Order: sequence, then structure tokens, then C-alpha cells
Amino acid sequence: MPMRYAKDFFDLQLLFARRVAELRGIPLERAVLDYTNIYIRLAIGRGFCADHPLWRAYVGGLNAAPDAGEWTHRFHLGRPPSEPPNVVATFGCFSYAVQQGGRIRLHFANRESGSLSPLAVSRSDARRHELRHLLAHVERTQPAARTVAGVSWLYNLPQYRRLFPQTYLASARVVGDRFRNMPLWGQFLDRHGALKPAAAKTFRERLSRLSSPDALLDCFPLQPLAVEAPVGDFYRALRLPDAAPASQ
Repeated sequence: MPMRYAKDFFDLQLLFARRVAELRGIPLERAVLDYTNIYIRLAIGRGFCADHPLWRAYVGGLNAAPDAGEWTHRFHLGRPPSEPPNVVATFGCFSYAVQQGGRIRLHFANRESGSLSPLAVSRSDARRHELRHLLAHVERTQPAARTVAGVSWLYNLPQYRRLFPQTYLASARVVGDRFRNMPLWGQFLDRHGALKPAAAKTFRERLSRLSSPDALLDCFPLQPLAVEAPVGDFYRALRLPDAAPASQ
């Protein structure tokens, strides 16, 4: 079932946007466009066009709403779910897209039907199984694939890192300009789309002390990490002879 996000998640982003607007001296709607994940969560696309009719409709309501978070949440619920762009195939919690230069872009989402976290120790074998099938599909259908890449806050977590080849993890570097994307904002959500209280509290405390627009990223407990390694490293580490059919 497609994930829907709690009002608190939008409240948190709007709080950040208001502070950005103050520090940078820009209109609130511009701060929401450039420094939150709201445009994507409203399924308007990834062009971030300030003149898009749907965005203008949202901004019109935002400027008039007594509760901006409530308005944003209701707008979100009235839109279709937003999915990663250009996904080729999905295997459980993992999917991938193909980018220029033979790069395979990994995506992760909770598609577990049970009560356990998809990254619980008892689910590690299931996640590796999905990755093996995904890489078998890449090997079979993407002969031009050269590297596997990802960007996410999840690469800070040991329970996620243990799924991947060491060369992939060793390439990790912080990427700073992800204010519009879930690789940054996803750290505040639990697997049901609800806000994580502890992470949100840390964020609010840091935001309350923020005095320079140059330190915006310091408000976030975890930084998004970019990783990349040769696809051959994955083939060697995760090979599975008989791949399952993809869900597209």
C-alpha cells in the first residue's frame, strides 16, 4: 500500500522553511520549494517549477491557511503517491533506475507487510535475497551497467550498511544539497510514515539555535551519504543463479 505521511512531517518541514525564509530573506513559498520535500510529496513532479498550476494552487492555500501543516497534509492526501523516477524493476524493498554512464541507482522503501522493521536483524536475509534478485536482473537486462550508486541517510545505519559490499560503503561521502529530497528528510519518519519524536526533537533544538544560513545542514541529525561501486563488486558479493521475476 502506498505510504501516506503524517501532518507532523509537513509541520517539521514548514518550520524549517520559515527559518530559512527569515535567514535568507526570501518568500516562504520559495523556501518551501527549495528547502523542503513538499513539492515531491505533493506528486507535482521533480521539475520544481514555481509556475506549475498545481504548485500555484498549493501556494494559494498555503498563504491563506490558518494551519499551514493541515493544509499541506490535506493537499498531500488528495494527490497520488509520489514514486522514484524511472524505476526499471522492483524486488521487495529495493528498486532500481538506470542513469547516464551505466549507473544503476538503488532505491529503498518499506514494503514489508508485517510488524517488523524491514531492517530488523531477522529480515536481513530477505533484504539480501531481494538485492541478489535485483542484481541478477541488472546483469541479465542491463549490459551497459558499470556502477551501482545510492544516496540516503540510511547509509549511516549499521543495519542497512551490512547489506552491501565493502567497496560500496568505503566510497561514502556527505552530500550537502539534498534539501528537496527524501535522502535527507526520510530520517524523521518511521516505517509507517509517522514522525520519529527523538529525531524531530533534536532537529527543532538545533533549528532554534540556528543563526546562519550557511549552517542549515547542521540541523539534521544524520547527513545523506552518496555511495558508488563497480557493479562487478555486487555481482561477486550477491550473485544468485536463478532470479525471481521483477515487479514493475
